[in-house]
Amino acid sequence: MLSETTPDDGRRSEPLAPDRQAGRRVTLRSDLRAVLPEAGVAFAVTAAVFVLLYVRVESGDSDTVAVMPFMADAGTYWMYLLSQAFGWSALLWSWGTVMLGLLLSGQRPAWLPGSPQVLERWHRTTSLTTMALMFAHALMFAAELVRYEAELAWAERLWVGFADSFVPGWYDSGTGRIAIPIGQGALYLAVPLGLLFYVRHRIGANTWRRLHRFVIVVYVLSVWHTLLYGTNVWYGEWPRTVLWLLQLPVAVLLVVRLMRPARRAERLPLSWWSRGRGSLPGWTIRAGGRVAAAAVVLGLVFVVASGHDGGRERPAEAPSMAPHAPEVD
Repeated sequence: MLSETTPDDGRRSEPLAPDRQAGRRVTLRSDLRAVLPEAGVAFAVTAAVFVLLYVRVESGDSDTVAVMPFMADAGTYWMYLLSQAFGWSALLWSWGTVMLGLLLSGQRPAWLPGSPQVLERWHRTTSLTTMALMFAHALMFAAELVRYEAELAWAERLWVGFADSFVPGWYDSGTGRIAIPIGQGALYLAVPLGLLFYVRHRIGANTWRRLHRFVIVVYVLSVWHTLLYGTNVWYGEWPRTVLWLLQLPVAVLLVVRLMRPARRAERLPLSWWSRGRGSLPGWTIRAGGRVAAAAVVLGLVFVVASGHDGGRERPAEAPSMAPHAPEVD
């Protein structure tokens, strides 16, 4: 979720960092101090989303209740609602940090306000905030499972909550059998890919740069997890359409980033043998990546315009979706 800014000739091997001119390397400690104000905003947004979800459950308007009627008691299932709130905040912050990263890693638009140093720092702090929100989302889901399994002994309840939330393939109920491992994959990729920035001087800037490109996979997994398991966008209605629509600018920026890379070494010549750049397999992979990204844009336009977004039809009678009768301490 962190980006780099390099000159047009591609000679710089280190990403531009705000403390570089002062002769100091950017550290995780300094960014953790800088992230505190933003983290406060993120938790305030999460609190607002939680209140909205709580009120909608209490009023009976929540799609979560339509999917799982046994959760109509917001007071009992508040930890699940808080998990949802953290999940939505995490997705919002991941959208922002990916958008910012794509803007900064290519040829920076002239209309983008702020200095490169400030924008780079903002990109790093949004990345750290996203990781914290993702972890809080999983942690509150685990806490709800611990509370829910009241018929088990405490040690077993803690294990069930941990395993279902953090062990890939352990959760075995409904759509979660697919959706939860996808979300876990996003979390487990986000943390190392994000933190590798702070040790790039040890692993090498080029190695870090190659690994960092997989951050887009984290975002794709996060959106996929939400579309599969987000009960607020379960049905094929306007909230799901809006979620799909928000992916269009990300895909467009990715295409622009691929077609107009900042580093000369990443540019795609008209022919693979042009100026002796690279091999045929390398040229083919780069060209294929650009075609695939353009196809994603067209696919997103089709999904939004046609309404075929994978949403379920709202059933006449809502299913219970409970693995067993809920227990209350």
